[in-house]
Amino acid sequence: MLQPLIRTTFAAITAFVATNIDDILVLMLFCSQIERGFRRRQIVAGQYLGFLVLLLASLPGFFSGFLIPRPWIGLLGLLPIAIGLSQLRQSEGDEEMQIVYPNKSSFAGILSPQTYQVAAVTIANGGDNIGIYLPLFASSNWVELSIIVTVFFLMIGLWCAIAIYLAHHPLMTRPLTQYGKRIVPLILIGLGLYILWESKTYTLLKSIKTSTT
Repeated sequence: MLQPLIRTTFAAITAFVATNIDDILVLMLFCSQIERGFRRRQIVAGQYLGFLVLLLASLPGFFSGFLIPRPWIGLLGLLPIAIGLSQLRQSEGDEEMQIVYPNKSSFAGILSPQTYQVAAVTIANGGDNIGIYLPLFASSNWVELSIIVTVFFLMIGLWCAIAIYLAHHPLMTRPLTQYGKRIVPLILIGLGLYILWESKTYTLLKSIKTSTT
């Protein structure tokens, strides 16, 4: 009984690390913006919210083995591109453009545009997550699924803690604070383009062209 538990836990940790290693950089960039409109609880809540959506999108693999075509998943790459372009349009160094939420309840502070922005980027960067979680869930029973989901949510907390620590490490704080506002939009746009390309979303254009001829 203990051996299957250990095996399932190890598989869950491996799957999480393999599909979220790139999220460390993205979370670090968000954490570097804590003094510019973002708060830690918003980043953590956004990460959990986005990951919850990815898990729900992967559950069909557990129930019926349904597989979402990867090119359609790649359309999520448009989200970080839109966010990055929006940030580029903002006036650089204009502090009045920053959205601040003073005198709000903690609940209202969590359910903020910043939270949804982190969640959107997490979802958009989750094409590989869904691709791996679908077959992982499909090969699991109810007990194994509950173990996997529990491990995933514990790992999210660890991931956020690592990102916050690295973002405020002396060797990282100065460059992230000085250049983070300029780098974040470019990183988001690059991330979106990578998702679109890696998912072969461009093949959808060929399909549309073929169907119209």
